[in-house]
Amino acid sequence: MKKSFLLVLIVLFFGCNKNSIEKPKNLIDKDKMIDILYDITLLEAIKTQNINGGITVKMGNQYIYKKYKIDSIQFVKSNKYYASDINEYKNMFEKVKEKLNSETLKNDAEMKKNGQGVQPNPNSTLNSDTPQVQ
Repeated sequence: MKKSFLLVLIVLFFGCNKNSIEKPKNLIDKDKMIDILYDITLLEAIKTQNINGGITVKMGNQYIYKKYKIDSIQFVKSNKYYASDINEYKNMFEKVKEKLNSETLKNDAEMKKNGQGVQPNPNSTLNSDTPQVQ
């Protein structure tokens, strides 16, 4: 009985480690990762709107890697590391959301200044809180 209790205790100790993913040697800095996630979000929006003849996944990835001077392995390992701490990862996406909202307000103000105005889409199902982090 003592052996099984000790085994359970050891498993719980190592299994409940705060961050079970080992920190990569070339971890992307958190602020840079937030910028990357922001750009990925914009690229995804462009792809869904089919703007500029459509952007493929490969084109978007190449853009990100070149702009931030990273490679796919570095991105995947860094993303996996940050995602292993769900609360911190959520905070990172909250910062992405804040940046998106800030840019939207800036663009709306610029359009109003230029007399173009922003007309709400009556068919839109999105509310003012989009994109939402869940």
